[in-house]
Amino acid sequence: MKKALLEFCWKHVNERTDRLKKHSDELQESLGSETKSSAGDKHETGRAMVQLEQEKLGQQVQELDATRSILNKINIDSPSNKIRLGSLVKTSMADYFIAISAGAFKHNNREVYCISANAPIARLLLGKEKGACFIFNGKEHSILGVD
Repeated sequence: MKKALLEFCWKHVNERTDRLKKHSDELQESLGSETKSSAGDKHETGRAMVQLEQEKLGQQVQELDATRSILNKINIDSPSNKIRLGSLVKTSMADYFIAISAGAFKHNNREVYCISANAPIARLLLGKEKGACFIFNGKEHSILGVD
């Protein structure tokens, strides 16, 4: 199950990479067409808007690189009783895979939320073991299993 979850996270990152690449190509094309358009203030404004978009895209690429780095650190083969990066956690509330924020993974009528280690629920879970209790949103929950 953890292997499938990790693959789901990688697929999420790769799809996002593809979308950013496509957007980058569109911006390059737009910048090229701005160069060919009429001169003056309209031209300069158009170029400035494209350059701002490129800067935002650059930040998203850096974030994606950081996300990739996190996924590369996950070792799903080394067992641990304590919740850490790469843990599959079953709680009385829901099931979580501590990795990156990639949404819900559905498999065989089971739903597992792929969450970042920085997510509020993950910060409550990290370092705990099966049987421990925690309070989230004012309600007490328990950890039913750690894989």
